[in-house]
Amino acid sequence: MSEDLWTRPLDAPSEPSDAASAEAAETPAPGSVTLIIPTFNESGNVRELLRQLGDSIPARLPVEVLFVDDSTDDTPEVVEKAAQDCPFPVAVLHREEAVGGLGGAVVEGVKRAATDWIVVMDADLQHPPHLVPELVGEGERTGAELVVASRYISGGSRAGLAGNYRIAVSRGATWLTKGLFPRALRGISDPMSGFFAMRRSAVTAEALKPLGYKILLELAVRCRPAKVAEVPFVFQERFAGESKSTAKEGLRFLTHLASLRTATPMARMVGFGLIGLSGFVPNLLALWLLTRAGMHYLPAEIVANQAGVLWNFVLIEALLFRDRRRHRHWADRIGRFALLANADLLLRIPLIALFVAQFGLAVLPATAVALVTTFVLRFAATEALVYLPRKGTKHRRAVR
Repeated sequence: MSEDLWTRPLDAPSEPSDAASAEAAETPAPGSVTLIIPTFNESGNVRELLRQLGDSIPARLPVEVLFVDDSTDDTPEVVEKAAQDCPFPVAVLHREEAVGGLGGAVVEGVKRAATDWIVVMDADLQHPPHLVPELVGEGERTGAELVVASRYISGGSRAGLAGNYRIAVSRGATWLTKGLFPRALRGISDPMSGFFAMRRSAVTAEALKPLGYKILLELAVRCRPAKVAEVPFVFQERFAGESKSTAKEGLRFLTHLASLRTATPMARMVGFGLIGLSGFVPNLLALWLLTRAGMHYLPAEIVANQAGVLWNFVLIEALLFRDRRRHRHWADRIGRFALLANADLLLRIPLIALFVAQFGLAVLPATAVALVTTFVLRFAATEALVYLPRKGTKHRRAVR
């Protein structure tokens, strides 16, 4: 279970009552901001971060700070103590289960925000706190729905990235994402930035399915803000603690890219076809090994086909239907998938015969048409029979 630890400044006024309190809760103040800070073991940075925010945020800007915390150290307790000296409200939402990683933490914060603006930043002080009012101010001035702090426009710098390796990885990831999502990321020079402001009205939290820490990419692709602005920033060195960027996070990032890129049915169908083509490699390799071992080619063909089926299943699970795997047990899914993949072979031969005998097609065109037909049917059947929820699943989940 998650636990909310709400704090407010020692000199904060008493709570308003009755109708005034209800009206204030429903109507956000003009230009009001919720600053969402996802944290994982950042106790060494919290006090300095809140101090700098207190020095940077003008009194005229209504701000509340929400730490969404997945820590295993004493970060929540440190936040609670440091908040007592802050001139703005500070809250901690500690999650016992870190669903979605740091991106999931941001989504939890978005669901609780009731202000005009949401600003997202890291807790390690690599994102300069003094830019928070500038991000919101740029959005108000230009009418933008999303304002990104960018390292890659004039006045910005990635100086705080440690070493040439991390610089190369960051730049490569930027090129890759902009190449995969040219329309959604138009006007965003730094899609890997974790420092940005977004109008709350432009965010649909229910549409977000983050995986890892690149939440800006998730927001830009799924929410499609109408207008984007940027302000330059110099990426600072970490104040305390260690970077959370690991090879595991890199793998999660690539999986997240695949999930976003295949979010539409047409994109999933293309991905399904490409994965199917890649399955010829393990199929042929298994056939070569089995026949070299002395197995007759006919049973070898059947066994080798299962190697391709297994290859396809693993990639489809990881890249196309990752968010739908919970609907069925893995053994149920692989059994259904294998049945459909092998039924494809049985269906293709009668179809070829039908196209040749009834429609007068030559063998090669008939085979090509049969391949396309069975591919479309197998994709539709896979999505419907393997990865769509079983009847009653949504209802039971709603009741729970």
